[in-house]
Amino acid sequence: MDIFDSCLNSESTQVHENSNNSASFDEIVDIFASSISLEKTHIEEGYADGYRDGLVIGRKDGYQVGLKHGFQVGEELGFYRGLVDVWTSAIRVDPRCFSTRVQKTIQQMGELLDQYPFMEPENETVDGILEGLRLKFRVVCATLGLNLGYSGYPKISDAHEMEF
Repeated sequence: MDIFDSCLNSESTQVHENSNNSASFDEIVDIFASSISLEKTHIEEGYADGYRDGLVIGRKDGYQVGLKHGFQVGEELGFYRGLVDVWTSAIRVDPRCFSTRVQKTIQQMGELLDQYPFMEPENETVDGILEGLRLKFRVVCATLGLNLGYSGYPKISDAHEMEF
């Protein structure tokens, strides 16, 4: 064996060792690739689970908020309807008990209440009608010198202040 043979043998072993090194490097890259894809898979699954759970919770929360808001609006409309009915009855008993201006405003409040779209919750006119009712209510109260105010249904925290 001469020098050439020893060089050739050493080169072939180096090539063989390099191919082993590249194989082990590829294996290391594959290990990290599976870790990266595992993380990506967990992120995608977590997003899908969160989105699905968010829809369910969102519907429940939306139902509760809508129910509460609808109750509050209905309560306020009932308050105004009761006032209009009482004032209209007073006008029928004694047509001179209120000025014509107040009578006209009370009549307009009644018309606004009749126009309110109770069965169409997505109707865009509800806010305008409710704001018009509030404005006319303040006008009538100011004209008559009344200190009426709609404060809403008493809260539980206010229950200890109520006396019977």
